[in-house]
Amino acid sequence: MKSLSDCTVVIVGLGLMGASLAGALRGKCARVVGVARRAEVIETALARGFIDEGTPNLIAGVRDADVVVLSTPVRVIIQQLAEIAPHLRSGCVVMDLGSTKKNIVDAMERLLPEHVQPLGAHPMCGKETSGIEVAEITLYRERTFILTPSPRTTAETLALGVALAEAVGAKPLVLDADRQDYIVGTVSHLPYLLACALVATADATTSKDPAAWKIVAGGFRDTSRVAGSDVTMMLDILMTNQAHVLEAVRVFEEQLRSLTAMIAAGDEDALRARLTHIRNTRKEMFP
Repeated sequence: MKSLSDCTVVIVGLGLMGASLAGALRGKCARVVGVARRAEVIETALARGFIDEGTPNLIAGVRDADVVVLSTPVRVIIQQLAEIAPHLRSGCVVMDLGSTKKNIVDAMERLLPEHVQPLGAHPMCGKETSGIEVAEITLYRERTFILTPSPRTTAETLALGVALAEAVGAKPLVLDADRQDYIVGTVSHLPYLLACALVATADATTSKDPAAWKIVAGGFRDTSRVAGSDVTMMLDILMTNQAHVLEAVRVFEEQLRSLTAMIAAGDEDALRARLTHIRNTRKEMFP
């Protein structure tokens, strides 16, 4: 298997994540090729120095790739795996940047031919905004870059994935696909639902008062930030990680009901003890 510096890396999808990855990889591999449906996106990627060349043709783009990285919504990734599978060269490594992994890794196992190597990936970074306009080559620096090998992923392929993550300044972490989905269901996907519910609650209550948005606190702004995430992307995430997201919601509801019961009962001592414990737990999470 080639080293990263000798590889042609093809990034399919030049939005925030894909364009940022392309720009961060350029100069660290032999060639970076971008694939995007719209010509203006390719033109922007070229103008900003994110890619060496680009094409709107998916099959033509991946045909000579050493590494293909699918940076599209989760269910689109699964569709694209089927499309590109017959056209990949022997020894090609197929990665992705999808936020849920079990469905994708299973699809890689099922759809990719034996001469192609699969490696799921999920970088823990992003913004509440999307598109190539907000892409930046520093997006991955110091961020965890989860790698989820399948049963047939070789040690050499995993090493190449680690090298790619490190090349863009990220910190690779190898996890089983279902384990990653379980964890991100709570620490990433649940917060999106909570942010959406918070915005909807404010809209249903205080938003009718013109003073509300003059006194909105930083806490509301920070807590609701991820509600501005791309809806298509988040729909794919929620629909492909339903079981883990719903379990996280169930536990959250239990915790909220517990706190609510203490307030309703006027049990200040119990509420203080519980809030203090939570505050200390948060400090341990983010020292």
